[in-house]
Amino acid sequence: MAAKKKILTKEDIVSMYMNDVLEKGEKLKSVFQFVKGKDFSEAEFYAFFGTLEGLEKEIFKLFLVNTIDLLHKNTDYQDYDMKNKMLSFYFTFFEILTANRSFVLLALKNDSNPIKNLKQLSALRESFKEYVAEILTDDYRIEQERLQKFQEKSLQESAWIQLMLTIKFWMDDVSPAFEKTDIFIEKSVNASFELMNIAPINHLIDLGKFLFKEKIYSK
Repeated sequence: MAAKKKILTKEDIVSMYMNDVLEKGEKLKSVFQFVKGKDFSEAEFYAFFGTLEGLEKEIFKLFLVNTIDLLHKNTDYQDYDMKNKMLSFYFTFFEILTANRSFVLLALKNDSNPIKNLKQLSALRESFKEYVAEILTDDYRIEQERLQKFQEKSLQESAWIQLMLTIKFWMDDVSPAFEKTDIFIEKSVNASFELMNIAPINHLIDLGKFLFKEKIYSK
């Protein structure tokens, strides 16, 4: 009696793709190249992903999904304030990135055009912004009474920029156990929340515009 074929999952495809990329030392060029020699067809691949690009985007989104799953398994997490939830997110997310560092470095340094590199993070970006909106507490909204919808979106965007800066710092970090990244995370998250508590976001935007003009016109 023939052995029953294992049911293919999205996670199986992601794992096999990451392994193939690491073994070849470069991104794969086509779905045909990816499925060649495997026990599933192109048609089965397309049941989960429309393109290899879509698969690559999903990988970085899954890093975030796995991070949030781990956070929710911590019974104390729900009682954390917004800043400590964000710190917990960062440390857990970068533990997952570090466990997959070889793939992440290859994927994000593959193209000299930074815009193309950022494109594969688009699914991560949307999911991260949803996470920021989720942990934006009622206490914070009460403290910032003038916070409007467009300002909340600005907060999500600034949080995304901070995450991108941290990823870049981590990619360049050569310290043992990436201890400098841990320090960067703690200092940058603490600083961002201190700024949010000092003044409304509008004031921070005005300050940013002022500093930008001073930098431009002082040359």
